[in-house]
Amino acid sequence: MRVEIWSDINCPWCYIGKARFERALERFPHREAVEVVHRSFELDPRAPHEARPVVPLIAAKYGLGLEQAEAAEQRIADNAEAEGLAYLRSGRDAANSFDMHRLLHFAAEHGRQAELLDALYRANFAEERSAFAPGRLTELAVEAGLDGAEAARVLADPDAYAEAVREDEATASAMGATGVPFFVLDRRLGVSGAQPAETFTAALEQAWESRTVVPLVTVGGDSVGGDSGGGNSGGADTGGACGPEGCEVPQH
Repeated sequence: MRVEIWSDINCPWCYIGKARFERALERFPHREAVEVVHRSFELDPRAPHEARPVVPLIAAKYGLGLEQAEAAEQRIADNAEAEGLAYLRSGRDAANSFDMHRLLHFAAEHGRQAELLDALYRANFAEERSAFAPGRLTELAVEAGLDGAEAARVLADPDAYAEAVREDEATASAMGATGVPFFVLDRRLGVSGAQPAETFTAALEQAWESRTVVPLVTVGGDSVGGDSGGGNSGGADTGGACGPEGCEVPQH
């Protein structure tokens, strides 16, 4: 069974959702038969490559004061830390993530995609030094077990793996995905948002038990790719998610 996960490194709910999904996968009895593939999704393809502080961006996006935006970021940090994830509570930034996605496709070809994704998330959400600092992506590629010179050549060529990124994004659009994280199990069952681990467990069980061709449906979102003839995992509330307009501001 294949699970495809569309995400963006700029999305804190993707960081949290990945941890929740992995917790569910760890206790799934057929986990050795599950292939996990990470797909590209850019929250803001027009974002500048120069890093900008996140809190003012949140304030501008949602019409909040800086203190309110800081409190919203702190609540996301609380959610992350509840999953055992380190989270930088001040000073986080964001920038264009296209090069990160290109590098993740390069890493996938070398069997190191999961390692690089973890390194990128850690650098973006848990470390003082910006993941977008000059030369930082090459360093993170080396940390993930990739050849630094090869990674640098990929980053220096704006066309390298660009088509692969666009293909992922086109597929997400065709499925009706407008936000991330978005999990698709065998192209049949979709789970939208950073749902609780229990919801991912139910989705894995349902997808495993109903391995027949049925329309893709989503948990925590609208049906995708047809009617809901395949059913879903049962009415869970939508988890935290990031969409084209930014990340949901948690209210509790």
